[in-house]
Amino acid sequence: MPDGLALIDYGAGNLRSVENALKAAGASDVRVTADPDVVRQAERIVLPGVGAFAACMGALSAIPGMVEALNERVIDQAAPFLGICVGMQLMADAGEEFGTHPGLGWIGGTVAKLEPHDPQARVPHMGWNDVVPVNPHPLIVPGEAYFLHSFGFRVADPATLAATTDHGGTVTAAIARDNIAGVQFHPEKSQAYGLALLNRFLDWRP
Repeated sequence: MPDGLALIDYGAGNLRSVENALKAAGASDVRVTADPDVVRQAERIVLPGVGAFAACMGALSAIPGMVEALNERVIDQAAPFLGICVGMQLMADAGEEFGTHPGLGWIGGTVAKLEPHDPQARVPHMGWNDVVPVNPHPLIVPGEAYFLHSFGFRVADPATLAATTDHGGTVTAAIARDNIAGVQFHPEKSQAYGLALLNRFLDWRP
């Protein structure tokens, strides 16, 4: 019987902040783990991430059996999954930071450098910004969240775009399909809005 929440530790996320936010949102059993067997037994999974796409994908792939366990539990068995920041970006087909590098390929699209049309919109995109739902999704509601990123997810299928934000042009704020969702912003830094989103994720039964 699946049990607990697996928070993936691959050296690429502010794990303690995410762990504390999940607990504040109501999670009673958060397992910070680099063990594929724990992932296989988890009821739901969170993949955080801070840094460059290639380095994060490399670190995740360097854990023996981890990518296989994620594919098995999330794709094959449909466990609820949430990717945060680079953890969301890794669901793409590829990332274009420091060359082109393959991602998990869970949601079609590429991760490319932000190119704001407005010269006042600086890169990295840093600070509070609106989250505007595009396609209805139980996790995503209108509000303000905290962003910090220089690359954005360009979805191949508009149906997988859950929310956008504006930073000198339209930027992907959230993606989703089936049992998987990802947010470009940081729920753990987004105060009440972020905690409410994490609470919805804990209750989500896709």
